[in-house]
Amino acid sequence: MGIVAKQSIKNLITTYLGFAIGALNTLYLYVNFMSETYYGLVGFIVSTAMIVMPFMAFGVPNSIIKFFSSYDKELQSRFLSWILWLPMLVAIPVAVICYFFYAEIAGFLSSKNEIVSGYVWHIYIIAVSAAYFEVFYAWSKVHLKSVFGNFMKEVFHRLAILLLLILLALNCIQVSFFINCLVAVYILRMVIMKGYAYYLKMPEIKLLLKSPHNAIEVLKYTFLIIIAGSVATMLLDLDKVMLGLYKEIDNVAYYGVAIYIATVISVPLRAMHQITYPMVAAMLNENRKEEMRVLYKKSSISLLVVSGLLFLLISCNIQSLYEILNPNYAVGLYVVLLISTAKLFDNMLGVNNAIVFNSDYYRIVLFVGILLVLVAIVLNMLLIPRYGIYGAATATLIASVSYAIVKLMIVKNKFNMQPFTVHTAVTVSVIFVFFLGFYFWDFGIHTLLSIVVKSIILSVLYVLVVYKLNVSEDITQAIQKVLKRGNPA
Repeated sequence: MGIVAKQSIKNLITTYLGFAIGALNTLYLYVNFMSETYYGLVGFIVSTAMIVMPFMAFGVPNSIIKFFSSYDKELQSRFLSWILWLPMLVAIPVAVICYFFYAEIAGFLSSKNEIVSGYVWHIYIIAVSAAYFEVFYAWSKVHLKSVFGNFMKEVFHRLAILLLLILLALNCIQVSFFINCLVAVYILRMVIMKGYAYYLKMPEIKLLLKSPHNAIEVLKYTFLIIIAGSVATMLLDLDKVMLGLYKEIDNVAYYGVAIYIATVISVPLRAMHQITYPMVAAMLNENRKEEMRVLYKKSSISLLVVSGLLFLLISCNIQSLYEILNPNYAVGLYVVLLISTAKLFDNMLGVNNAIVFNSDYYRIVLFVGILLVLVAIVLNMLLIPRYGIYGAATATLIASVSYAIVKLMIVKNKFNMQPFTVHTAVTVSVIFVFFLGFYFWDFGIHTLLSIVVKSIILSVLYVLVVYKLNVSEDITQAIQKVLKRGNPA
């Protein structure tokens, strides 16, 4: 897979480094050195900002990726310079609304938890900063330079938060100062990404920029992709925000830890998407459908194999892991299992999202996505008051899997492509058998040692079975390279 494999591996390493730092933050520092109320508040602020972010971005990141490769060099420069200003069409009016209706907005967000009322501007600034970060990240991705941006997206802010949490643990700063610094971290991340994007391609600095010839088409796409981005983000963060609206904010902390653990399964997909999104866009623009078909199947089985191992390591060790954490957080155990299943299914679809949202059929997904968000809202309203975090997890599972199935069906009907092969069924069967074999297996030794021993045995056996069955050519070749390095003779 050439450049895909090379940059995907780098992105995978970077993403896992970020998740390792995030795990230290989420599972140890936050849990032990910040109260559950303030931890829940931090989760609520960031999740609400991420829901608002797609509106602030105005669909520009996706538009850059979709249209950039269709222009010649001169038009590419004009296009990047022009589209950079579009997010301001939303950010400025929203700032005005927040200024004049601050009390009403704060009252709504703090209806269940009064502590939220003083943080409306924090939410707004994080949302705008995250939106422009994604714009500049897309700017670098269309130049097939995704590694630095992935480092900034996955590692930088987590490393900064790690340092802030250490200062908090040492009583050098107070929680209120920590939250203000958290906002500053998102601003700094955006500024650094902007500098890198301009290093790759400096925009034209003019007071009046001439729009590209297909500006109307671009604007139509941006309006629609705002909805698409909002749907995807709301399906990810809606549950945490609604938990904060219906339950005590401590529940957001419990739920956030469980979600973070399950999200580790998404790392391979996220790493691969950084480079495959612009590549799929180019394939569609140049009508290279056979190449896309091959990439679709290869990405699906490779991601299923890798994420399958992660699913097993997490699910089969989750009981032991929660024994190590603060006992209050153990209520999220079954949340991890539910959300992990949804994440595994997402990985199994490979580059499905890249095909849908870079094609002319993304409009279909939007209407279905809006419907599913409404369904998710209704499910959360019904299930959270009664079942708490389990209700939120169930609503998210139903909505996420349904949304993924719809996108899968669209690619099948419109492109006559689907990612599954006989190897898919074999791999799913292997994952299921390993889950049954290891989930209920209790070693009866020290908890941490049990996790290590079980993980080693499970990983070795899983890799051996996958290698012998040769379910993925890419995975098999990767294993063979490792074996050759270990045995050069």
